[in-house]
Amino acid sequence: MHTNLFNIVLSAIFLTIVSAKTYGQEPVIKPISVPASQSSDSLTVNVEIAEKIADTILSDTIKPAKPLLTDKIKYKAEEYAKIDQKRKMITLYDKAELYYQDIELTAGIIIMDYEKNEVYAGRIKDSTGKIIQRPKFKQGTNIVEPDSIRFNLKTKKALVWNSRTEQGEFKVKAPLTKKENDSVYFMKNPRFTTAKDIDNPEYYFQADKVKLVPGEKVVVGLTHMVIADVPTPIALPFAFFPMTTESRSGILIPTYGDTRQRGYSLQNGGYYFALSDNYDLAVLGDYYTNGSYGLRFETNYAKRYRFRGNLNIRFENLINSERGFPDYARRSIYNIQWSHNKDPKSNPNSRFSASVNLGSSTYFQESINQVNIGSSLTNTMSSSISYSTTFNSVPQVNLSLAATHSQNTNTQVINMTLPTLQLSVDRIFPFAPRDGIKKGFFKNINLQYNLRGENRILTTDSLFFKPEMFRDANVGFQHSIPLSTNFKIFKYFSATTSVNYEEVWTLKTLRRFYDTERDSLIQQDVNGFDSFRTYSFSSSLGTTVYGTFNFGENKKIQAIRHVIRPSVSYSYTPSFEQYYDTYDPDGTGQMIRDYTRFENGVFGSPGNTYSNNIGFSVNNTFEAKVRDKDSIGGEPRKVMLLNNLNLATSYNIAADSLGWSPVRISGGTQLFKDKMNVNFAATLDPYAIDNAGRRINTFNIDNGGSLFRMTSANMTLGYSFTSTGSGNKKDRNNQGVRNGGREDDLFGTNTDFSDRRESMFEEDEDDQTEDVVTSFFNSKLPFDLTLAYSLTYGNARRENKITGNSLMISANADLTPKWKFGVSTGYDFVQKGVTFTQLRFERDLMSWRMDFNWTPFGDRAFWGFFIGVKSGVLSDIKWEKRTQPERVIR
Repeated sequence: MHTNLFNIVLSAIFLTIVSAKTYGQEPVIKPISVPASQSSDSLTVNVEIAEKIADTILSDTIKPAKPLLTDKIKYKAEEYAKIDQKRKMITLYDKAELYYQDIELTAGIIIMDYEKNEVYAGRIKDSTGKIIQRPKFKQGTNIVEPDSIRFNLKTKKALVWNSRTEQGEFKVKAPLTKKENDSVYFMKNPRFTTAKDIDNPEYYFQADKVKLVPGEKVVVGLTHMVIADVPTPIALPFAFFPMTTESRSGILIPTYGDTRQRGYSLQNGGYYFALSDNYDLAVLGDYYTNGSYGLRFETNYAKRYRFRGNLNIRFENLINSERGFPDYARRSIYNIQWSHNKDPKSNPNSRFSASVNLGSSTYFQESINQVNIGSSLTNTMSSSISYSTTFNSVPQVNLSLAATHSQNTNTQVINMTLPTLQLSVDRIFPFAPRDGIKKGFFKNINLQYNLRGENRILTTDSLFFKPEMFRDANVGFQHSIPLSTNFKIFKYFSATTSVNYEEVWTLKTLRRFYDTERDSLIQQDVNGFDSFRTYSFSSSLGTTVYGTFNFGENKKIQAIRHVIRPSVSYSYTPSFEQYYDTYDPDGTGQMIRDYTRFENGVFGSPGNTYSNNIGFSVNNTFEAKVRDKDSIGGEPRKVMLLNNLNLATSYNIAADSLGWSPVRISGGTQLFKDKMNVNFAATLDPYAIDNAGRRINTFNIDNGGSLFRMTSANMTLGYSFTSTGSGNKKDRNNQGVRNGGREDDLFGTNTDFSDRRESMFEEDEDDQTEDVVTSFFNSKLPFDLTLAYSLTYGNARRENKITGNSLMISANADLTPKWKFGVSTGYDFVQKGVTFTQLRFERDLMSWRMDFNWTPFGDRAFWGFFIGVKSGVLSDIKWEKRTQPERVIR
């Protein structure tokens, strides 16, 4: 009987194990005491029987049920965590946290019902009765901050009350939100905005229902705008907002305008193509009802660790007035801008860059696109495309190819090199040891080889890229081999000497002769290879002298240090008369020799005069050692009094007359803690001039004048100051620089009317703190100021007058924490008139911005008003009104 009972009990234990495994529960096995009278044989038999029973049941075809929770749950709380076994609940109170898979939940209180597999989270009250610790629900990258939430851990569905979430630039708040799954939310009566404070926004859109797919899209039903809690009649029956972080293609909404000369217009409208992650394309256009139109293609491209750049192509067909009227005119203008930069890490031995700005000379003056208002004063356009590589040989060889372009928009003259070839071989020291110091005359002897080739083109705007432009191209190559050395004399004097050999190749020369049939002097181009060779010798001797004037350590100015760097140079260039030809200038048969066939060459022509010059120059610097008033036993600081004061002249020993060249004086310094730059220069001529203004071989002092005659002088002052104490402002006029203008805003700023997200003023990205409005606002008045003054004096032919005298001013200030004001203007004291003037006003309306841009007078007088949302996703919610400059095409 005992044996049968034992078998039954053992079988029941194994059945319990099997049953536990079947229902996904961990088996609990309790030890069973075996009577001592029970034999080991019978126990073994009973175990074998039980194992057979277990094996039979384990092979059952019934699939085990999945566990209710597929992962571990981690939780904690600051005050307490209470487990209620009877109600199957866990309560977490005060700074409660719960983590399950990709779900993170923090709240004041969290209650988990592990029988229903649900989690409840809400807020709690502090000791003063204030509700604190709002729940924060995070799943992946999506974050919701509601007042309370109910969430099912198994189905991942949720009900959320007063939820707050951010989707890109959108902030959404809804009284009730239903989370259908990981990717779909349904909201009832939500409001969405781009304001910082979602609970008290300055504006929002109220919708009756919203479907939200995080990271993808927002679809709303009937929606109307509310400003300052006041409903507006602005409404939409439905709307769709893409929420992806990737670029999407879409329509660019144009802006409306009208002018008296061209009628109504739509500007900066078009389509944006998000072609790939590496490049995009924006096609923009302007259209006027009189037929004028403009097209622009703008693309940006980049490849990580390789290169980045952008390309802008602009074309405008301008029609003034109407056909049949006397002021009717029509013309086309264009502009091409390309910027490319190669990442140095992609290939350290080669470099490629491009900065292109070319087009019609009158583009920025006549363009109907408002973006170019600030660039209307541009008088030069320049471009450069260059490639260079280094061959790591011995000696090292550097090779570069470049194409350059310089265009004067006033004269419409264009200078181009297509291309410029440069090759240089590194210095070779034939007498220096492989290792060790190069010291002495012979060890420092070195030579170098340089090659420069140019295809130079001089043309005009009307002939640009026409056959005539290339017909007049001039090609030349210049080879140079400088041989030089340097050494010390008497320990304190540095001496250099060099011999330079040059050979110039050209593919075009000229021939001058008298044509008896035409009875005129003819100058004719001759195509074909020709060359000439020149050589020269030069040497210099210089030293440095230090002088210190001590005034005492107790003085405000303790000492002044004067550094003098005098130098004497000598140069010799022989006459190369053999390259000069004779011709009959007037048909009388009398031949003269005063021209060379290389006269219009790329690299000049050989000289026909003997030159034997001695040059003198002195460079001075002055700095002071100043003790600060507040310093007690501290180190004095150095103050630069004069950065440089240079004097230079030369004397030609071989000249029969006028041997002395004018004395050139130049200097510069920085004042007011390096905030003001002062530069000056003057030219002093020792010789007098006759009544025709020509120099004569008589010293000015012997002609009844002073020792020197000042022929020209100039001075420039530049002052830049900000209220933050830094001497220089940040560069913000980037488009103006690309157009050929200045980095600062002395000539106004450029405004991109196709993208009004950027402010006209500099915004400090480092200062993201909120402005605190106090009753003493004058204690914080951010501003910046830029001054540029230029004075030019001319007296080359006894004019004795000021030829240039102008002052330019640019100032920007925060009148209040939300109001900004800026002005760019100037005055020409010679012409007695105000220069280009621009006034800028801006009001920060938190999520909105309002600005007013006004050019009150001049050829490009206009005004523009704008108010709109700053955010890019709602940038089309705006209102703007502006006039067009009334210009006549010439």
